[in-house]
Amino acid sequence: MDKGFYHVPQAINEPILSYAPGSKERKEVQAAYDKMWNETLDIPMVINGEKVRTNNTMRVLPPHDHGHNVGSFHFGEAKHVHDAINAALEAKEAWENMSWANRSAIFLKAADLVAGPYRARINAATMIQQSKTIFQAEIDSACELADFLRFNVQYATEIYNEQPYTHSHSTIWNRVDYRPLEGFTFAITPFNFTAIAGNLPTSMAMMGNTVVWKPSLSQMYSAHIVMEIFEEAGMPPGVINMIATDPQETADIVFSHPDFAGLHYTGSTEVFQNIWTVIGANIKKYRTYPRIVGETGGKDFVMVHKSSKAQQVITALIRGAFEFQGQKCSAASRAYIPDNLWPEVKQGLVNTMAELKMGSPRDFENFITAVIHEGAFDKLASYIDRAKADKDAEIIAGGNYDKSKGYFVEPTVVVTTDPKYVTMETELFGPVLTIYVYPADQFEETLTLVDETSPYALTGSLFSEDRYALEYGMHKLRNAAGNFYINDKPTGAVVGQQPFGGARASGTNDKAGSKQNLYRWVSPRLIKETLVTPEDYKYPFLAKD
Repeated sequence: MDKGFYHVPQAINEPILSYAPGSKERKEVQAAYDKMWNETLDIPMVINGEKVRTNNTMRVLPPHDHGHNVGSFHFGEAKHVHDAINAALEAKEAWENMSWANRSAIFLKAADLVAGPYRARINAATMIQQSKTIFQAEIDSACELADFLRFNVQYATEIYNEQPYTHSHSTIWNRVDYRPLEGFTFAITPFNFTAIAGNLPTSMAMMGNTVVWKPSLSQMYSAHIVMEIFEEAGMPPGVINMIATDPQETADIVFSHPDFAGLHYTGSTEVFQNIWTVIGANIKKYRTYPRIVGETGGKDFVMVHKSSKAQQVITALIRGAFEFQGQKCSAASRAYIPDNLWPEVKQGLVNTMAELKMGSPRDFENFITAVIHEGAFDKLASYIDRAKADKDAEIIAGGNYDKSKGYFVEPTVVVTTDPKYVTMETELFGPVLTIYVYPADQFEETLTLVDETSPYALTGSLFSEDRYALEYGMHKLRNAAGNFYINDKPTGAVVGQQPFGGARASGTNDKAGSKQNLYRWVSPRLIKETLVTPEDYKYPFLAKD
């Protein structure tokens, strides 16, 4: 570790561009989208800095037009997992011994590349394979990814500067060596956020760790561009190794390796719980106890008090439930509306949802695009069909779906008379919102219902114009959400402002985009140096009276 104190400029959030008609950024991203749409990109794995092509390829098919091929990625096998682990271990000594300044410069350069010359391309890639509108792509793949990189450099700097107090007249010097973990680390990232895909491996690498990175196979297009950015920024070979391999085969190899030191995961709750079980069963194999950090599912709520303003609630539900087709861990998927507001909220939802346009993200007038793949489509269709058939559920808006060209599911609102109805409890990960209308004078009882209905505790919001009700609700729902919103939708956490993560079945709550997360990727060594070393064993109390 370098001696002395470290200084970097205060990180600030990357401004979100508007993409208004006639704007420069709109023209640039449309041109990038059209160019990439008419190409077929060849996507290799990257192991030890080398492009690895297996000729066992899988096509990249946009969810909004699954008959159109925009490229292929090379699918690996067990050998490539072993190669990636070996590359990470071989690169480890040089990377962890690289100076703080040079490691930081790589990530700061990567952030500037994301926000600058790569901005249109990474946004277009996210639009094409992940079916995000330009606004959703912009706040994710451009702004949030740049924010993660810049703020994490600042947080790492602050951590390195945190040193024990030593009195100026002391004969000892205390200090902390923030070592990386002993071994290699493993990042598993989801399809829905390009920024998460970039953050999970880099937050570990920033603290001197080397990484095996397995992106979602439904996000390989933008993951490839993220890897290009890392390489252009100067990331040495072997520091981050990107593989596309079978999940079970990869897990069997990684989680049985004695040098496995840490997991950074975002994905389903079931998979994370299974991984934790496997790591526990293999605990005696490891050189050290692995760090396990995970952000998983959510069944995120909007709780509305009788004093709330109906139009604010309507807007929060539309944006919170249906942006990016509800494919956010934080998306509003259950809402509790008091009966005094319900007629106005219902009418507003129905009227507003009739205005929403659905189609390709290339058309900037579309608010809704496609869900990620056929499996997600079929799951959502089955729950919608069930709601149509069940006596205790009614669909008041949406309810249609079509996968003939793309995996399109209409934004759908289900109203249920059963607060424990299946879609009030089960994470659907799609544009389906379920509403329970409660008696307006049963606010306190309904708060208990909100807290006890779901095993998750990721995000939630509380609407009220009554400050006493807010105070009571905030306390009552203290453990129901790791990110809690007042008079706002439960989505849209911003790096440096609202670090993200939840507890209960939603994960370890290690707050991505915060100093808390980076602490997980170091193993501190406390150093005490005696400057004037004693040469006599006798203490003063041993002297004669």
